Parts: sequence; C-alpha cells; structure tokens
Amino acid sequence: MKAYWYDNAEGDQRLDHDSGKYLPTDYLEKLGVIYHRCPAISDVDTIANARSYKNRDEITVSPEKMGDMYEEKVHMFFNEHLHEDEEIRYILDGEGFFDVRSEQDQWVRIRLEKEDLIILPSGIFHRFTTDTKNYIKAMRLFKDEPKWTPLNRAPDLEENPHRKAYLQDRSPDAAMMT
Repeated sequence: MKAYWYDNAEGDQRLDHDSGKYLPTDYLEKLGVIYHRCPAISDVDTIANARSYKNRDEITVSPEKMGDMYEEKVHMFFNEHLHEDEEIRYILDGEGFFDVRSEQDQWVRIRLEKEDLIILPSGIFHRFTTDTKNYIKAMRLFKDEPKWTPLNRAPDLEENPHRKAYLQDRSPDAAMMT
C-alpha cells in the first residue's frame, strides 16, 4: 500500500497521479480508513469475524472478464460516491487505486496490491480505478447480503445520515471526546 496526495494532473485515471507527497497510515486512520496487510486468508477471516462480516464474493475487473463493458464499468467506479455501509476489499491479485476525500476535500490516492485489505467507512466520498495494467481481482466482504449501492456525490447528499455521521466522527470535538 502506498498513500499520497493525488496530483490532479490531466490524463487517464489509471495513471499513478503520484504527487510525490506521501501520507502515513495514521493519516488514513484520521479519515476513518483502515489498512491491513494480510498475507493469508486466515488474516482476512480474523478481521471479518471481528467486524461481523458474514458474506463475501470475488470480483475481477479486467477487459478479459468484463469484455466490452470494462471501460464503462471502470469509468462508473471512478464517479465520486459514498456507500451507506463500510466498504471492505481484500486484493487477491493485481493492483488498483482507491481515492478518498481528505478533510479539506482534496483527493488522497491509495495504491493497493495483492494481500492489501482496506476498509472505507460508510459516508466517505471515494472512487476506484484499476491501474494501467487493467487488472485487479478482489474479495468483497459484507455484513449482510452482498450489495453495492453507490450514491453519487451531489449537494443534497450532505444531508444523508451516513454522511453526517461520518463527518461527526471526524470533527475535532468528536476527537476530544475519545
């Protein structure tokens, strides 16, 4: 895993967009993003049990698996959105990027590779893309039945209860209470 400020340069979303300004794991934790290196599936199982994840599936994002729909799907995943559930992904093979919004609404790019596990809190604005190799295989974990419902960023989404809870958890006052 490597986290850094996204460079905002023009170009394909699958490029590194590496600003050279790297961020430590504890900065991601401030945003509510949790990272684990999991060399074995048993490590994933331990985390899943601790967080009450009951279901999982696997997805391969590649032109070979998705055919003509690949480009459309990769661009759809890159639309800024949030979920009302945690998003937990374990990378089984390949590489890709999750971009998350900082407190100042800037993009933080997180490069993930095989054996990386990431947990995004509900309510965080984010997006996903493969890298230039156009291939990633990931395990998706779910607390209940598998679902993936993106809510694309729009002004009225700031009133979403999951978004409001996310922002409350990140506020300086909330930090002083812990």
